[in-house]
Amino acid sequence: QVHLVESGGGSVQAGGSLRLSCAVSGDTNSRRRMGWFRQAPGKEREGVAALFLGGVSTYYADSVKGRFTISQDNAKNTLDLQMNSLRLEDTAIYYCASGGLARSGSWYEAPNFIYWGQGTQVTVSS
Repeated sequence: QVHLVESGGGSVQAGGSLRLSCAVSGDTNSRRRMGWFRQAPGKEREGVAALFLGGVSTYYADSVKGRFTISQDNAKNTLDLQMNSLRLEDTAIYYCASGGLARSGSWYEAPNFIYWGQGTQVTVSS
């Protein structure tokens, strides 16, 4: 069992920055892959960024490359997402997720993540 609690969401103007943090606890075997996903109103959930084994592999969605940075602090047991140059289309609920062994598809895809946080709202305005 893994417990994930997101924080750091809020409202920001376009071009601004936010830092999301996810407090992580529980079974380390189910934390081999850690990621951030988001879901905007009326849209499907999409992967934003992910880490495998703490950085052996890193994934970023094309839409956030160069603007978002995912990082893991093992001492603090947190997974962070630094979001810069925010755009209106970044508005969504952001979820932290973790997973262990691969289940299907590419390693960073949602089916491989079995534990999810409750989400934190990010709203970008003009």
